[in-house]
This record gives sequence, structure tokens and C-alpha cells, in this order.
Amino acid sequence: MLTQGTAIPSALDADETLASPVRLLMPYWRVTIAAFLGWFLDAFDQVALLLCLPDMGRSLNAGLTAMGLIITAQSVGRILGNTGWGWLADRYGRKLTFMIGVIWFAVFSGMTALAWSYAAMVVVQFLFGIGFGGEWTASAALLMESVPPRARSLASSIMMAGYECGFFAAAAAQAVILPRWGWRGLFLIGIAPALLAIFIRRNVAESPVWLKLQAARASSPTRHAAPRRWMFRLDGAAVQALVFMAVLQFQNAALYSFYPTLLRTVRHLTPGQVFPLIAAYCVGSLLGKPLCGALAGRLGERVVFGAYFIVTMLVIVPFVTARTMEAMLASAFVVGAFGNSVFALVPHYLSQRFASDSRSLGMGTSYAVAALGQGLAGFWIPWFSATHGLVQAIESSVLVGTVLVAGVVAYRPRHLPGAHMDGELER
Repeated sequence: MLTQGTAIPSALDADETLASPVRLLMPYWRVTIAAFLGWFLDAFDQVALLLCLPDMGRSLNAGLTAMGLIITAQSVGRILGNTGWGWLADRYGRKLTFMIGVIWFAVFSGMTALAWSYAAMVVVQFLFGIGFGGEWTASAALLMESVPPRARSLASSIMMAGYECGFFAAAAAQAVILPRWGWRGLFLIGIAPALLAIFIRRNVAESPVWLKLQAARASSPTRHAAPRRWMFRLDGAAVQALVFMAVLQFQNAALYSFYPTLLRTVRHLTPGQVFPLIAAYCVGSLLGKPLCGALAGRLGERVVFGAYFIVTMLVIVPFVTARTMEAMLASAFVVGAFGNSVFALVPHYLSQRFASDSRSLGMGTSYAVAALGQGLAGFWIPWFSATHGLVQAIESSVLVGTVLVAGVVAYRPRHLPGAHMDGELER
């Protein structure tokens, strides 16, 4: 029977250690693409909101602080989605929860285009956040439990690169759609993700770990006597995961959530002029995430985290203060390549800190706590910028957040329940 410390099984033979991660991952391209597309579509819809904040604020008669509260409402929805749907994924399967999450956030992305008032927008984004959180939780657990151990860092980086592709696509779409059809036209595109559910239904298999756990429970003579465990163990590794995601998401939200608004309102750029800068950020992250995953495999996660955090703190000042297009492009690229690329390690980092029978719930709860970090940034930065300016608000929040998350990463828990997925403890 699979127990709390059960390793994720590998589908490979004895030659596994000789094959490259790319070769090992190839038979699992369907689940990898599905996870990538889920994160891509999540990002498109969320980033569309960030890109359109000034336009939506004018349409809904709301200032920047009020529009920041819409981001907070979405984050609160993500808390419910991550935690609640993490439990659903552990109970009813990763695949089913993944499909429902995709359909859910597609529906409420389309509803964003129909929001008739500020209050309606808050409610719609709260409900969108529920689907956003559920989709990520289920897809991350499904991917990590489906691919071979040596391919998990690569699979993690590919999945998380979907966010930058979605970011890039949203920036390109807003440059074309926003001047012609306005922000409502941009959100109507958000209905398209529902098609991904069909691909998942037809082409993606359920997690082998979850299936074996179900079979073990069904064959256990004590299955009726012992209630199903619904909560993960709150040990040092789990606490680290929760705090890590809260401070990392605060730092990351401070880094990019109001960057499009800064470009539009402080630098007075047009949507078309914003696109090259967002593109530079996305290209940097697309190149940086695979590199981040590869370096983590060679040097260890803590070393890579530390190096990337140092570069982020060095580049944040030119990122928000540069005035020439050349300097803005260069700093946006470096921030994408280092500041955002550490998210390539998040699915693998979290999966090591929770046991198999509560992994989805644990990862979901971690991401729910991350939503608190993002929600805090969505409130704090507009409030702080009212007296100190948006540039200073972003700069100081990123510096403080980076120092905090570096301190969390430096902590070494005594035991990592899922570290044996890779046959060794985190270096």
C-alpha cells in the first residue's frame, strides 16, 4: 500500500539514469502540453486585467487604489480555489479537477467583458480567481506525478514558461485590440480556454500516483474504519512551503503587477509602445526558466535561488527608473530572465514538501497562501504610491520581498516528505 512517504513511481526501466531529461519527457508530451496550456491561458486572462487597469478604471469610474482591490478580490478567490480544489483533486482525481478549473475560469473571464459596474467586476474577478487557483493546483500535481523523476525539473520549467507565453500573447493582443475594441473585446477572447478541457478529456491520463492510492485504499481491510485524511501534516517542510509562496508571490506581484500601469501612467506610453517592453520581459523569462531548471539540477535549488535573487535586487532600480527605450528594454529582459525565472522551480520545490496522499492539497494550500501575498501587493502598492509615487512603491516592495523570500529559502527542514521522488534529498 502507498503510504505518506510513498515515492512517485517511475515508468522507466533500468536505463533511466542514462537518458537525457528531454528524452525521458517525450512520451509524456500530452500532459506536459496540457499543463503548459493551462498556465498559458491563466496568464493571458490575468495579465489582460493588469494591462487594462487604467482603461477599466476610467470606464468604471474607479481610481488606481480601487482597481488594485480588484486584484485583491481575485487573490481571495484563488485562496478558495487552491485550497478547496486541492482537496477535490486528492479525493476525486487530478484530471477531473483540472478540467473543471479550466472551464470555470474560461466562463468568468468571458463574464469580465460583461461586467457593468465596479461592484460587478469585483465579484466576477473573485469568481475567476476560484477557477484560476483550482486549475494550477490540479495541473501541477498531475504533471509532477506523471513524468519520470529526472524529467520533473524540465517539466516544471516548461509548465511555468506557459505564464510568459500567455503574458506575451496578452500584450500582443492588447496592442491590437485595445485601441480598436476596448478592454471588453480583449476579455471576450478569454472564453477560448474552454477548448483545452476537450484536449484534457481525450488525451491526458489520470495521475498514476492517485490511481494507485485509490486502489490501495479500496483493497485495505481498514478502509471503512479509518476516515480519509483531508489535511497534510503541518511540519517544518510544509510551513516552509506556505511561507515561501506567500513572500515569493508578494515579491513577484510587486515586480510585474503594476509595471504595465507604470508604463502607461508614469512613462505615458501607448499600448503599442508597451508591447516591446512586455515582450522583452517575456523573452527573458522564456530563456531564463529552462536555464534556471538546468542550473538547479547541477548546482542545487538554494544556490540558484540565491544567485537569481541577488540579480533581481541589482536590476530593480533601472527597471522602474529607466527612461530611454534601450535601457527599459534591457532591464525588462534581465528582470524576466532572473526575477521571474525562479518560478520555474516552484512546482518541483513544493512537490518535495508534501507526501503523496495529500500533495495536491498541500501544493494548493501553498498557492492559496501565495494569493494572500499577491493580494497584499495589490493593496499595498497603490496605497503606498499615493504618497511616495508608483516607482518608489514598486522598487521598495521588490527589495523587501526579495530579502524575505531569500531568508525562507535558507531554512533547512529536517525532513522533506517528497524528496525521494528524485531519489535524493534537495542539495
